[in-house]
Amino acid sequence: MATQQYRQFLSENRVVSPSADRDAEMVRRVGQRLANAVTRYYKQQGLTEMLNGYKWEFNLVNDKQANAWAMPGGKVVVYTGLLPITQNEAALANVLGHEISHAIFQHGNERMSQGLAQQLGGTALSVALANRPAQTQNLFMQAYGIGSQVGVLLPFSRKQELESDRYGMRWSAMAGYNPREAINLWKRMAAQENSGRPPEFLSTHPAEDRRIQQLEQYLPEALKYYKPSGR
Repeated sequence: MATQQYRQFLSENRVVSPSADRDAEMVRRVGQRLANAVTRYYKQQGLTEMLNGYKWEFNLVNDKQANAWAMPGGKVVVYTGLLPITQNEAALANVLGHEISHAIFQHGNERMSQGLAQQLGGTALSVALANRPAQTQNLFMQAYGIGSQVGVLLPFSRKQELESDRYGMRWSAMAGYNPREAINLWKRMAAQENSGRPPEFLSTHPAEDRRIQQLEQYLPEALKYYKPSGR
């Protein structure tokens, strides 16, 4: 289902070509560095099989929303509206690391299962697709934070968010990007929220003082993996 929905999304939205646009090239390049870091880490831990089936893709979509999301199997999308907030490669790396963590820890899958239970009475996915395809597709889009008005019915849990924050900082550090930028990024997110124009990203990724404090607690751990590469 993820493959089908991902291809449909790309066909219906304006994907920016990395061969013709520096921002799109940056998204793909930074994303691939992170994916390589994650793959190395899992290999070192003897857990390579946990990434079986992942074929990482990183695309930039021309959309004014400040949003990013990841689907099962490593399909990650960043919206152009997020780049004025990330402002630099290291902050973008922390966003991508966060979304990669959602994918490899299967947080969206958990939300999808919860949604099937809450909204469709625990119906099996195959039955839901056959009998209520439109509702099931909408549920899927909500579960993975795709499009606008996301996270209203199925917000990521606090546990899922903090887990993705923690490991997102780690993946960024392992890829050579400064994990401190995660803190700076969320301070900018909080400023956007306080301005009365919160990014769509915040509907599933709430920016708040407690979260920034938690990121500061994760920082020493992430810095153990950080080897600057000029970024």
